[in-house]
Amino acid sequence: MKELLLGLRLLLGSGRGSRVRFMLMTVGSGIGVCCLAVVLVIPGILSAQDSRKAEREPNCSNGQGSCISAARQTAGLALSRVDPYGSEPLTRIFLARVDGPVDVPPGLRKFPGPGEVFVSPRLHELLRSDRGLARLLPGKEKGLISAQGLAQPDELYAYVGARPAELRGGGHLSGFGWEEARFPTVEPSTLDILRFTLAGVVLLPLAVFLSVCARLSAASRMRRLAALRLLGLSRKGTQRVNAAETVAAALFGAVLGLGGYWVVNQLISRIGLPGFKWYPADGSLSVTTYLVCLVGCPALAWFVGRVGAKKAAANPLAVRRSAVEKPPRLWGLLPLVPGLAIVVGYCVAGATGNVPTDTSFSAILMPLAVVLVGTGLVLSLPILSRVLARQVARATSSLSLGLAMRRNEMEPGGALRVATGLVLLVYAASLTQGVLIELDQVSKNTAPVQLYTMSLDDVPEKTERALAKVPGIRSHAVQARTWTDPDSEERSSISVVIATCAQLHRMAPVVENCVEGRPARLIVPGQTYDEGSQPGKIYPLHLRNSDGKPRVVPVPVPSRTIKYHDDTDAQMAGSGAVLIPPSSLPAGFRPEDRARLALLSSAAPGTVSSVLEGIAGVDPTIEVETVGVDPASLQQITVIKTLLAVGMILGLVIGVAAYLVAATDRAVERRPQVTALALLGARPRTLRTVQVAQVVLPLVVGLVLAVVTGKMAESSYLVTGGGAVFWDGAGLPLLLASALGVVVLAALGALPLVGRRIDPELIRRD
Repeated sequence: MKELLLGLRLLLGSGRGSRVRFMLMTVGSGIGVCCLAVVLVIPGILSAQDSRKAEREPNCSNGQGSCISAARQTAGLALSRVDPYGSEPLTRIFLARVDGPVDVPPGLRKFPGPGEVFVSPRLHELLRSDRGLARLLPGKEKGLISAQGLAQPDELYAYVGARPAELRGGGHLSGFGWEEARFPTVEPSTLDILRFTLAGVVLLPLAVFLSVCARLSAASRMRRLAALRLLGLSRKGTQRVNAAETVAAALFGAVLGLGGYWVVNQLISRIGLPGFKWYPADGSLSVTTYLVCLVGCPALAWFVGRVGAKKAAANPLAVRRSAVEKPPRLWGLLPLVPGLAIVVGYCVAGATGNVPTDTSFSAILMPLAVVLVGTGLVLSLPILSRVLARQVARATSSLSLGLAMRRNEMEPGGALRVATGLVLLVYAASLTQGVLIELDQVSKNTAPVQLYTMSLDDVPEKTERALAKVPGIRSHAVQARTWTDPDSEERSSISVVIATCAQLHRMAPVVENCVEGRPARLIVPGQTYDEGSQPGKIYPLHLRNSDGKPRVVPVPVPSRTIKYHDDTDAQMAGSGAVLIPPSSLPAGFRPEDRARLALLSSAAPGTVSSVLEGIAGVDPTIEVETVGVDPASLQQITVIKTLLAVGMILGLVIGVAAYLVAATDRAVERRPQVTALALLGARPRTLRTVQVAQVVLPLVVGLVLAVVTGKMAESSYLVTGGGAVFWDGAGLPLLLASALGVVVLAALGALPLVGRRIDPELIRRD
């Protein structure tokens, strides 16, 4: 305790320079803790949103059968529909009271009656500007859904009251609330990707930054500690004295950072981020976050402070006499070697086509490799800087470059403090590119046309004719499969497309040899042919009319073929499907057994929205599948991209802050040496060149290593992701441009470090 009090007394009584240094350490720690709190609170925000989603989930809302609680008497019906509105999901819950009391949905004051609509605040605003949305929500708006029933303020959500007869296939409603959300804000597997990326982009540079803040003015502090050691203070006591100052700065910084986070949360939650918004209460700090920030950060400062004072405690005379530092040990390369071995192994596996299939093993090995490579970059930089500085100093004839390289050779740790933050920033940027590429490979519609499918059982013949006339629909067809006898050993069937040649021509740009009124086999180039579709074989097609009367029609596989290829991402018809003209089927009969109606339109966002509104105008309860467009997945991608952008901004703040803090501190420490060179006759231009070279050269070495290892780590991540893209050549120019910008920033930051005024007092004691 005496040593701790001594450290605090030295802090308060060591002059203005020590107080300024303490303030700088505190502010730096505050910035780091604020960034740390942002990263730690993100899972809590997502969990709070998913919790409210689960609480409002209607039991049996999928409309697929009896209620979860079958013993209870059915009080209502529920039918859930999720449609894309641009890249966002629009959720509509149709509710109907059958008999007796029924639970009120979360966020509402009463159960919606027939023709009553309750919407979220943002949907309320959109209804004013987009009149077509009203067709998706039949009825009169009666109120807004409160925050209790919404995952986030900008959600598109609505409860629509209906009559029981209008909810065909609706689930028997027993209440609200389920164990988990049907459509979580971020899937658990995707959340693991987010954690992995934020750990590399934010947490690794943050640990370095906090360590840099804890070691400000290391040289002057070591001389002071060495003096205390020579006066009789013990080794452990000397380390505790140094740790007292760093812990005090870290503790005050943690309080400052948590206060800064509270302000940031209140502001940003109300303004919102692109595609991601939350309620301020969701961003409240948990007990774990408080412990990590208020206990973990000071503990890190204590460890760094004790390690930093180890040299002064062990050999105080060498510190007081400014003895030559020992060269860095080669053990600093130890983390880089296994990390690169894992990364190179995955890259070779991807290049040779031996993509790893054990994803659980890769999920552990890949993050480990990223951390090892990142740590190796930090620890190997002084070693590489010293080796390069020695070689350049021996070969150059330039005075400025020679002075700079000799300084880096004698003090390689200075390069570590100044360049590490920026090097890790470039390394993390490459990893983020890989994550964004993997997310872009998620299934989404990139074709010029949009295909809509719906169950034919939900679409009566009259409704089918009305849907075909919806503005924006180019053409339509019926997809079905022949019947399979479950007791037969040969359980084979074929696909059937019921359409005219005119309909087919409007659906696909390639339709060759189609003769109106004659069946044929569809041959899709580049697609595997259905071996069951052999000419001459006969398959039964089960039909049913509006009265429920069944009928079986034999479908012989014709010998005639039609070359077919459409513009959809997933071909509407497979190779080997049989085209049947509608005129060949009995009048009034249509296929049963999972037959689907397919509609086709342009893929323009405005057209898709207009078509969905037109379909809702015919029947708002129809479940429409927009092939290639998963609104829940698209929203997840938007959220992940936004959070990754937040991580990159935090990484940029941390990297630049680490550079500014370390460069300023290094300039203060270097003032006696610069003053000595100036008194010996060195010109200011020469000194500035020396300062720039001292910073830029080790930084360039680190950036080259960061770009190479970052691209390798990115490629290995893409290989383990299972996507189609392994090598990101398109992202290399951006990465190189970022590295060049970092070098320019570092060079400009080093220029003002040499002043015009010479102060001999700085070297009076020397």
